[in-house]
Amino acid sequence: MFGQLRYHLLLHIIIFIWGFTGILGKLIHLESVYIVWWRVLIAAVGLFLYLKATKWNFAVADRKQVYYMLIVGGIVGAHWMTFYYSIQLSTASLGILCLSTTTLHVTWLEPLIMKRRFLWSEFLFGVLIIFALLYVSGDFNQKDLKALFIGLLSAFFAALFSVCNAKLVEKTPSATLTNIEMVSALGVVSVVMLFQGLMDERLFAMTWSDFWWLLFLGLVCTSFAFLVVVDLVKRLGAFTVSLSINMEPVYTILLAIAILNENEQLGTKFYIGASTIVLVVVINAIIKYRMKSKNPNAFLKD
Repeated sequence: MFGQLRYHLLLHIIIFIWGFTGILGKLIHLESVYIVWWRVLIAAVGLFLYLKATKWNFAVADRKQVYYMLIVGGIVGAHWMTFYYSIQLSTASLGILCLSTTTLHVTWLEPLIMKRRFLWSEFLFGVLIIFALLYVSGDFNQKDLKALFIGLLSAFFAALFSVCNAKLVEKTPSATLTNIEMVSALGVVSVVMLFQGLMDERLFAMTWSDFWWLLFLGLVCTSFAFLVVVDLVKRLGAFTVSLSINMEPVYTILLAIAILNENEQLGTKFYIGASTIVLVVVINAIIKYRMKSKNPNAFLKD
């Protein structure tokens, strides 16, 4: 009993750490693309060194899988670039709220990629999320609306790489998968920076505070968090972990209020809409958990 409780506590510590990643988009005084470049570089190196030290086998059985992993790694890079850009345009609370709509995209992506049944309950929850977002954006200015659009695009990329990873991990160990994807994301972000003329001395124009926050983001929020969650999924189950992860927006908004004083920038409408979206996401996760418990084949193709 106490062992399981310990694992649940550790899981929520990791989710809390992930909730902090949105706050770092405000605390690190670099352009969003530079934040992502350093994040994937530090995460890739940190994860590689750890796996090398533990004598991990990096071999991939199906060579074709490597190409898919490289593509998904590019999607990861696109997700993080749009996520941090959205936060820097507006607030961390808005960025993470947009990320909550990932569930909406998973609704139609999973039936296409994973070949499972389309669930009308998820579609209806997605419609509720859209109405909540429309309600929240009612008083937005032009800059906030741009941040909202980019944040929703980021959520689409998040859903796409999550669903693709669920497919890829069937044949490839998750640690190998993530390491290859981090290297690919680094390559894609570097190419974007080259084309935009951003690969210059500005990449290193950071304060010591930025440097330590970047190390925290790459090593703790990415490499360490990934390794711990992989182990927790084995001990608690995938559904328990995915259900708990829906607390991430709550943690981020609370952190944004405490650290960034975003409650002074956001009105009542935002918190009503945000509460609705978080509630919908959590209810959807609970329904899926119960469906899976009663019928293990609930999400398979008809």
